[in-house]
Amino acid sequence: MSNTKVLPLLEPEVSEAVAPCCPPLTERPLTAEEAEKTARMFKALGDPVRLRLFSLVASHEGGEACVCDISDVGVSQPTVSHHLKKLKEAGLLTSERRGTWVYYRVEPSVVAAMGQMLGAMG
Repeated sequence: MSNTKVLPLLEPEVSEAVAPCCPPLTERPLTAEEAEKTARMFKALGDPVRLRLFSLVASHEGGEACVCDISDVGVSQPTVSHHLKKLKEAGLLTSERRGTWVYYRVEPSVVAAMGQMLGAMG
């Protein structure tokens, strides 16, 4: 007799913040709401520390990074936390607490939508 138990898989929650934001810029003019959402994302990436943190998470093995692995960006830990919070608020990162550490993951649907939005301009 086995003591193992099969547990159901949980579907990740999809929040409004991580829904693809906008159509390609050449497709049609953005609505006011789409422009606000898109500007928030690009504004978050407009800070060099945030862009570096975003890059560290995006390029980290496995597609996610523990805050303990990405904190060495030349600013204090509270400042790192502030910048990660701004990236989350802009819908660019998701996070999950595991024990005492928080793990960050780039939200692929948003990044793909941003790339598609800009890629059509070429």
